[in-house]
Amino acid sequence: MTYVKGLKCRECGRTYPKAPQFVCEWCFGPLEVVYDYEKIKKNFTKKALENRAPNMWRYRELLPIDGDPVCGHTSGFTPLVEAKNLAEVLRIKKCYIKDDSVNHPTLSFKDRVVAVALSKAKEFGFKTVACASTGNLANSVAAHSRYSGFDCYVFVPYDLETSKILSSLIYGVNLVAVEGNYDEVNRLCAEIAMNFPWAFVNVNIRPYYAEGSKTYGFEIAEQLGFRAPKNIVIPAASGSLVTKIYKGLIEFYQLGLISEFKTKFFIAQAEGCAPIVNAFKENSNIIKPVKPKTIAKSIAIGNPADGVYALEIVKKTGGYAEAVTDEEIIEGIKLLAETEGIFTETAGGVTVAVAKKLIEKGIIPREEEVVISITGNGLKTQEAVQNHLKPVIRIKPSLEDFKNHIKGGV
Repeated sequence: MTYVKGLKCRECGRTYPKAPQFVCEWCFGPLEVVYDYEKIKKNFTKKALENRAPNMWRYRELLPIDGDPVCGHTSGFTPLVEAKNLAEVLRIKKCYIKDDSVNHPTLSFKDRVVAVALSKAKEFGFKTVACASTGNLANSVAAHSRYSGFDCYVFVPYDLETSKILSSLIYGVNLVAVEGNYDEVNRLCAEIAMNFPWAFVNVNIRPYYAEGSKTYGFEIAEQLGFRAPKNIVIPAASGSLVTKIYKGLIEFYQLGLISEFKTKFFIAQAEGCAPIVNAFKENSNIIKPVKPKTIAKSIAIGNPADGVYALEIVKKTGGYAEAVTDEEIIEGIKLLAETEGIFTETAGGVTVAVAKKLIEKGIIPREEEVVISITGNGLKTQEAVQNHLKPVIRIKPSLEDFKNHIKGGV
């Protein structure tokens, strides 16, 4: 049974049938999936969730596919960790880590959106899937395409981290390194999508693809005992994750699964690519594009497609937007690893560092809980920290040499 009515323009409200379309023909606004919530309410309850598998498809009624999913059967339902050690260091009452660094199969939250996108691409009859990516999305599209039987092309900036390139090539897909930044890669992919009958997950399939991010928010609410968190810090690249976590919590509230929704949303960006933060601090509704220059490449999008909508959510929930330096990002990665044993990529370092800064400034009160969003695994961006760690201890294979080391206190 499908619960999707169709698509609707975020700007002018014009409606469209279900199709591989992402932009309004009248005002060029972005399209979004619309659901029949009255029908959903009859079937989607806390009781119904009790016996469902612990994966993202437990929220099937609120995801935009008509048939059975073709992948993502083991994706989602990642841990919500009560980070007691980190909370102690930050001197905050309670801190949670929503940890998608262990999401299956490619260790980032992108496995959620790709599972939805490829399931929808199969319904539309596409044979080839593709994407523009800063790394994590390419990894996920590559992996899920093999399982789902698609041909696959992934387009990335030429200077992407080697580990992320290898983590796509291992699946035997076609990887195209474009001599430009992500925004230039994305523009090229939009042109290719108009000329090739391919399902570009973040272009012509984008309205469906983006809905997968809602499951991140659904899980947080369910894992907290069906309630919305007081504060949540989210890394922002295009800004889509912010908008979809918000939409997910709103849907849970409208369907009666949570009794209230007063969450404050906080956006985290790197100073070297902070167009949404810049607009917030300038009290402007205009997102001015920037040229990315940061180690946090996975969120280095200088012209964020959903930036305006993410900014609006921050403002109306009473949240804040903050950026941190590359040095603070590295310290954020190390802080999370040294307190909670979680190794996050640079985007997670941004989120931790921004949370720390907001707590220190009193913007997030120390007596309130905060959920910190970790969206990817540190094994993918080891280059960022390799020169900022303790040196390797090298000794000869003898007890005496080890004792000398201990005595030396090195």
